[in-house]
Amino acid sequence: MPEIVSIHSFRGGTGKSNSTANLACTIAHAGYRVGIVDTDIQSPGIHVLFGFDEDKMKYSLNDYLWGRCQIEEAAYDVSSILGEKRKLNSRIYLIPSSIRMGEITRILREGYDVNMLIDGFEDLIKALKLDYLFIDTHPGLNEETLLSITISDVLLIILRPDRQDFQGTAVTVDVARKLQVPKLLLMVNKAHPALDFKALEQDMQKTYNATVAGILPLADEMIQLASSDIFCVRYPNHPLSQEIKKVAQQIMR
Repeated sequence: MPEIVSIHSFRGGTGKSNSTANLACTIAHAGYRVGIVDTDIQSPGIHVLFGFDEDKMKYSLNDYLWGRCQIEEAAYDVSSILGEKRKLNSRIYLIPSSIRMGEITRILREGYDVNMLIDGFEDLIKALKLDYLFIDTHPGLNEETLLSITISDVLLIILRPDRQDFQGTAVTVDVARKLQVPKLLLMVNKAHPALDFKALEQDMQKTYNATVAGILPLADEMIQLASSDIFCVRYPNHPLSQEIKKVAQQIMR
């Protein structure tokens, strides 16, 4: 059965899009067909990691939401980013949001039919025969995000080891429990290597009574990469990539 995986954070700046891209690529690399939808329509960004710009976008998610195309027409096969060692069945598709200012302001001004977006997810899974559909959500809790969480098989909440993130995450975990998400996972990102990771994991589990899928260390190489590539593809043996793999296995389990 295909699975819908929502990647969420209560606040911006947690590395959500980077994490989404790396997890999706790791799962695709294992031989699965994976799609990524950038539903952070107000501030799209995940396309940058795949070397995508406006010139390569004939259609975007916005075009689907305005009825200009079918959602699969806004899907781009970016499997080549996985490299030559990818398995035969490995596929990764990206459905970007528009980075045109006019499109973004229209969404902010007029909104869109959220149910159409949800229907689009189902259509996408069927049309592209996906095993996993990743939803890169907008930070915070708005109507679109809540609906994405509601239909998800897996919700991965990303937070930094930061007091503001802790409070916001508590709200999100509470909402997810009320919405009865089948699998709820936490992932701590940008953890300083000097921290006691074991103690941090125990603290998270005790605070939220939820599974901590992984703790990603702050890495100089990630900072230097500056979203110009997929980290786990560029540095497959790095400790950060190994931790991403561990989180991916929890999603697939």
